[in-house]
Amino acid sequence: MHSPPSPIRVYVDADACPVKDEIYRVAARFALPVFVVSNSFIRVPDDPMIERVIVPAGPDVADNWIAERADASAVVITQDIPLAGRCVKAGATAIAPNGKTFTADSIGMALAVRDLMTDLRSAGETTSGPRAFSPRDRSAFLSALDQAIRRLQRGR
Repeated sequence: MHSPPSPIRVYVDADACPVKDEIYRVAARFALPVFVVSNSFIRVPDDPMIERVIVPAGPDVADNWIAERADASAVVITQDIPLAGRCVKAGATAIAPNGKTFTADSIGMALAVRDLMTDLRSAGETTSGPRAFSPRDRSAFLSALDQAIRRLQRGR
């Protein structure tokens, strides 16, 4: 006899996440628990399904907390490409706030581009930052999150 699958959970790398309200709405529609992880206080709705997790300050502390819990039943919302890579490797679904879903096939290229841009900047090259967050990004994110949750539900 095998144990039932873990419930679907949503983990939010909350520092500078521009789609928290959208996450709360979608998670409420599916009745999913949400863990809002940061190293400082972030206001969250008064809802028993939403848990604020404040981790100690320090490099990668929030990332480590999320990555340690990421598995095939988790949806992780992050702009942090190394964290997305760790979560994808653990079997989780990782989605950026602009709606880009990281996969085992795409994460290697995303990490390579990130590393290249870091190297260029450290060599003194002027690079443009990410483009401004737009309504189209918000819409793409909502669609990607909805699809990811439905896919996990079908897989049960």
